[in-house]
Amino acid sequence: MQNSKSEAPVIFSKEGFTIIEILVVVVIIGILASIVVVSFNTTLRHSREGKRIADLKNVSTALDMYYAENNSYPNSYGGVGIWDGIYSCWGDSTTNWIPGLVPTYLKGELPRDPRNHTNCGEQYIYRSDGKAYKLLAHQPEDCTWTVSKYPSLADPMRNCWAFGYYSEGAYNF
Repeated sequence: MQNSKSEAPVIFSKEGFTIIEILVVVVIIGILASIVVVSFNTTLRHSREGKRIADLKNVSTALDMYYAENNSYPNSYGGVGIWDGIYSCWGDSTTNWIPGLVPTYLKGELPRDPRNHTNCGEQYIYRSDGKAYKLLAHQPEDCTWTVSKYPSLADPMRNCWAFGYYSEGAYNF
């Protein structure tokens, strides 16, 4: 039998990463992740603005059809000076916030703001005296972006608290 000398196992290896290298990688991943999150949130916000524009355009078209057949726009429920909406701080709150549009002129139901919450100041609102109307997305998420792309949607009375559509005679509503 031969004597063999056994070697002790190596516990520490000189191969691997230092703590500084690992921290640098973690910081880089964190920076990239934050850039992706910010970009994604901006994309979502712009998507919701696009939905608002499309919703209001559909309702505006339905209002024009209503006017063509009735020679007036649907009155606000609460009367002159009142802003109606699904959840309104300034008028009647109801799912049928523009009377007479659904189902004849607009299929389904009247739209609601894509945030889908009950905050009365961040909703679609409507005001009409029968002769003119104003239809707004009140306190949207990115009014400045929307108005820069679509200047005709700017509400002249609310300096980017709202944007939307209105008929002649509703400028000062």
